[in-house]
Amino acid sequence: MENEYAYPPPMHPAVRAGARFVSYVFHPVFLPIYVIAYLIFIHPYSYASLQEKQKLMKLVSFFILTVFFPTLTVFLLWRLKFVESIKLRTQQERIIPYIASIIYFFWAWYVSKNQTENPLILVSFLLGLFLTTSAALMANSYFKISMHALGVGGVLAFMVLIGLYTFDPMGVPISIATIIAGLVCTARLAVSDHHPVEIIWGFLIGILFQVIACVIVL
Repeated sequence: MENEYAYPPPMHPAVRAGARFVSYVFHPVFLPIYVIAYLIFIHPYSYASLQEKQKLMKLVSFFILTVFFPTLTVFLLWRLKFVESIKLRTQQERIIPYIASIIYFFWAWYVSKNQTENPLILVSFLLGLFLTTSAALMANSYFKISMHALGVGGVLAFMVLIGLYTFDPMGVPISIATIIAGLVCTARLAVSDHHPVEIIWGFLIGILFQVIACVIVL
């Protein structure tokens, strides 16, 4: 039986433009580096002992693994005609990017856990990325899970977990993460062809595997 409703639903052009803007700014490829930048430069528990230059170098190294390599992979797949669009609109087009991202996130996690200056909360986050992407690859065999929802679900869960682990006041970061999650999931309903169920599942899986990673590492 076909869906009763069409996605994306009819929306005012201004709303659709705003939804696209939110989708680009909080694209799942950027979310890991946002969180890592927060841990390096803002959160007091993480890298307080490092000098600013060392922090910047740390950020660059994680940017290469979590943003540059996955983006380059998709770009090359597009240029070589393995995928029709860099937006990866179909489940089949997402298979290789998922596998590549699993490799990059595993690499980032494995390297970070062997570097003593990295706090356990960062190691936990990177393991969560690896587990979430692995779960997304398996879910992709059945339906086109929302990668945006996976990302914001994981970020929100991680902010809560930081507060539980460090006992630092996390009210503002958690509130910001909650607002971003709501905006992003709403934006995907407005400008993508995702069914709400695909967004809900993405959000829940993002939360679940950050929690599992926290239990394993912390």
